[in-house]
Amino acid sequence: MMLDINVIREQPDVVRKALADRQDDPKPVDQILELDRQRRQTIQESESLKAERNSVSKEIGKAKDPAERQAKIEAMRVVGERISQLDDALRELEDKLYSILSVIPNIPDPRTPYGKDDSENVVVRGVGEIPEFDFQPKAHWDLGPALGILDFERGVKITGSRFYVLSGAGARLQRALIAWMLDLHIRQGYTEQYTPFMVRQATLFGAGQLPKFEDNLYHDVEDDLWMVPTAEVPLTGLHMDDVIEEANLPLFYTAYTPCFRREKISAGRDVRGIKRGHQFDKVEMYIFCKPEESEGMHEKMLADAEQTCAELGLTYRVKKLCTGDLGFNARLTYDVEVWAPGVNEWLEVSSISNVGDFQARRANIKYRPADGGKLRLVHTLNGSGLGMPRTLIAVLENYQQANGSVVVPPVLRLWMGGIDVIQPKA
Repeated sequence: MMLDINVIREQPDVVRKALADRQDDPKPVDQILELDRQRRQTIQESESLKAERNSVSKEIGKAKDPAERQAKIEAMRVVGERISQLDDALRELEDKLYSILSVIPNIPDPRTPYGKDDSENVVVRGVGEIPEFDFQPKAHWDLGPALGILDFERGVKITGSRFYVLSGAGARLQRALIAWMLDLHIRQGYTEQYTPFMVRQATLFGAGQLPKFEDNLYHDVEDDLWMVPTAEVPLTGLHMDDVIEEANLPLFYTAYTPCFRREKISAGRDVRGIKRGHQFDKVEMYIFCKPEESEGMHEKMLADAEQTCAELGLTYRVKKLCTGDLGFNARLTYDVEVWAPGVNEWLEVSSISNVGDFQARRANIKYRPADGGKLRLVHTLNGSGLGMPRTLIAVLENYQQANGSVVVPPVLRLWMGGIDVIQPKA
């Protein structure tokens, strides 16, 4: 199950409201309740008949009258056929129920503000001032090619639209960002993981990506493997079907992966430059914890993402997502956006989400309480720390100089091989 079926049974109005608040159709709740009713009725009838068959089977063994014995055998043959029909009906009902349940999103946390779409997200705070330049700052799509570090034409030549090539100091700057972020998160208490970039269908289901987002995923049909849309997926999969000892919680993980998404790019918005594409890099933070710890862990992860922005010297703001913009898995999400002066807009570089037990239920991840009580579902949290290419865009555009050069942020210079300033190509 995905959402706890008991919640839907006992609090259907809560689930209906959650769907309505998310701007989703609440009708599936009625379908689920009806299928669940039929399922339980079918199980009850089947179990009653099986009990009758067991009882009569004992009587058959004791029967001395051949006619009576044969009559009971014939009656049980009819019962057996009915049980077989009920078993088939039960499988069909469970498949239908499972199919609908698998696309019901998580219930928003009460602290998630109501809103119809992203225009109603709430700005929690801003940190830093919008930078002022004594020259007209360039957008990265002009700045990068002038520096000789960003090549759109060769990306299209190699693969197609929405792909690009980073060259020389540009490729090195991207690598520096990834290496520095991983090292920062290790200092913040996370353990680095290097995970596969392809995963099984079950792993994607456990992480809440399938079946809801199948159209956005790249799939190798022959081997039935899927390219990861985010490191959140394999990090969830690390403990799929595991029972974790309470003493080992919380678990803090960080990982770099390329991310592959077959996003439908609409004309007009986010189509210029490298803000949105089918392949991008991202460093992820992920936490497994006890339910009573997840609220505090959410604040920790947000603070860790904010530290990443602050140490890069970027002006940023934190937004709380409203119900209409909340991700499928999430109960409560903070977005971190950085200011990019060339494109003159805020760019989202991280979404920090508390998922509660939603993924743990899908992926069957539990922990054993120290007192030996009943196994409990863990809570999971995830967040980018940070995502490329938007962080790269913000660094290039904020650190550009009047002569067209870009100063490398001090925290990244260790990985730049002596390049403190990226100069325009001759």
